[in-house]
Amino acid sequence: MTNYKQVILIRQDLKLPKGKACAQAAHASVEAVLKAPEEIFKAWRQTGMAKIVLKVKDVKQLTSLFQQAKDNNLPASLITDAGRTVIAPGTKTAVAIGPADEEEIDKLTKHLNLL
Repeated sequence: MTNYKQVILIRQDLKLPKGKACAQAAHASVEAVLKAPEEIFKAWRQTGMAKIVLKVKDVKQLTSLFQQAKDNNLPASLITDAGRTVIAPGTKTAVAIGPADEEEIDKLTKHLNLL
C-alpha cells in the first residue's frame, strides 16, 4: 500500500512571526492540494491527510526544492506574499509538495529538519 503525505517548507531566514508562517503554510498546502490528481487526493484524505512542516534556510533552497518537485511530476506550490503585513510584496515564503507518495517526497526532503 502506498503512503501519501504532504510536506510544507518554510523559509527560516525571514524569521516570520508564528501566525504569518502558519498562514503561508496554509496557502501552500491548499494550492498544492488543488494540483494533486483526484485519486491521490482521495487516498491521502482517507488516511488522515498527513502534513509535515519543514525548515529551509533561504529562498535559494526553497525554489530549488520547488523545481525538483515539479521536475519529478509532484504536485507543488510556491507561495509569493502580497506584502500586506510583515514582509515585502513578492517575497517567496513557502512551498508545499504533495499530497504524493511518501517515498517520492522523501527523496527530495529527507535531509530537512522539522519546523
